[in-house]
Amino acid sequence: MARALLRRFGSCWLLWLLPLGARPQVPSAVADSVEISHAEFLALLDQFHPIARQANLNPERAQQEIRQARGAFDPSLTGKYYGKQLKGNDYYHDWETALRVPTWFGVDVKAGWDRGVGPYVNPQEYTASSGLSYVGLSVPLSQGLLIDERRTAVRVAQALSGLAEAERRGILNKLRLSASKDYWEWALATQRLRLLTTNEQVAGTRFAATRQRVLAGDLAAIDSVEALSELLNRRAQRVAARVQWQNAALVASSYLWDADGRPRELPPTARPQALPPAPAWRPLRPDSLAQLTEQALQRHPDLAKTRAKQVQLGLENRLALNKLLPKLSVDYNLLLPGQPFGLEGSPRPFAGGYSANNYKLGLSFAQPIMLRAERAKRQLVQLKLRDAGYQLSHEQRQVTNALQTAANDWQALLEQLRLQQQATANYQRLRNGEQIRFENGESTVFLINSREASLLAARQKLAELQAKYAQTQAQVRYAAGGG
Repeated sequence: MARALLRRFGSCWLLWLLPLGARPQVPSAVADSVEISHAEFLALLDQFHPIARQANLNPERAQQEIRQARGAFDPSLTGKYYGKQLKGNDYYHDWETALRVPTWFGVDVKAGWDRGVGPYVNPQEYTASSGLSYVGLSVPLSQGLLIDERRTAVRVAQALSGLAEAERRGILNKLRLSASKDYWEWALATQRLRLLTTNEQVAGTRFAATRQRVLAGDLAAIDSVEALSELLNRRAQRVAARVQWQNAALVASSYLWDADGRPRELPPTARPQALPPAPAWRPLRPDSLAQLTEQALQRHPDLAKTRAKQVQLGLENRLALNKLLPKLSVDYNLLLPGQPFGLEGSPRPFAGGYSANNYKLGLSFAQPIMLRAERAKRQLVQLKLRDAGYQLSHEQRQVTNALQTAANDWQALLEQLRLQQQATANYQRLRNGEQIRFENGESTVFLINSREASLLAARQKLAELQAKYAQTQAQVRYAAGGG
């Protein structure tokens, strides 16, 4: 969307090629410009802002952590050789080669070839000159049968991928909320500059007309002084508003970057979309609020992070419980004299050469007497689980309260907007009536200037409420977990 935006705006967006600080002089009025909508502004933010790009690295990082955890299940090939020769005499030659394939179910499949020859080789390692091959299994019968460190690491990494996605959405939501607020501040500054520019033009026209009437003898000379003073006052207000507009545009520019990661400023011809008009002032229906509340409880990044932490602690709790069991495992290997896989004339691989009468069996058992470390570990994990549960309950309350607060602000602003709109319309009627009286010679420059000052204040107040309404809409989306 961002690239399509650049194409749609055409040549005016060539100003993006300007380096930071080489921006042309900002015009005093906002006219003949190109509109950047709020949605387009956020699209540029999502695609090019460094914080957004940084947040988008989280899912890839999580995938690599899952890949790293799965590496514990990679097959491993090992081999070693020991030989000894002293004063021309061979003592021994000992080869050990093994392939070990871990499985998800805790069983390790093994295959290997051993060869131990020489007059002084260890009798347990002695084989025929062709060696001894084997295939077998290593099976945990108690601890490690249902869960172990390898499976726990993979499942924790998968749970943390949800945490990474929640963190990504949380960072983007905060960035969008901040950008939306500053965007509507820019829109408010633009509207304020328009109002004050128009106000200055009206004062300039009135001063010229008043001056002509004074020269014609229809008005007292003091009226021209009043008109000139009002013109100068409005001009000063417009200059101050122009500075505010420039600063607001500069703040909005801080969210804009190009594809190469370089900061960019808004073109001088850019303007924001208009503040929300009256047809866009809609109440937040109770069913919509209920849907947003349900969405927040399910998708809010803060809650998702805590739930991912609970999943992680649940896995650690299962592993800690498993550690209370004794370590009992069995190794069983079928043996075959010679080399496997048909090497050096041996039979076809595993084709009838292995026999139940030729085997190597091993049993191992270990059990701490008091299990203090294991029991303490489990208790600590359970305490962390309870802590995470309390934290989730607290965060759920905070999320629902924040959403309800934003919804209350939304409803209050609707009422304020309607009242301010009516007040502005009434001030407009008073100003129009005073204008008619002034043209009929029944009023003074001071009175009509006073009416216009009240009308300007009402219009500015209405614009402020419109901007706050748009910001509150963004706050509601943020409180609901973003979109």
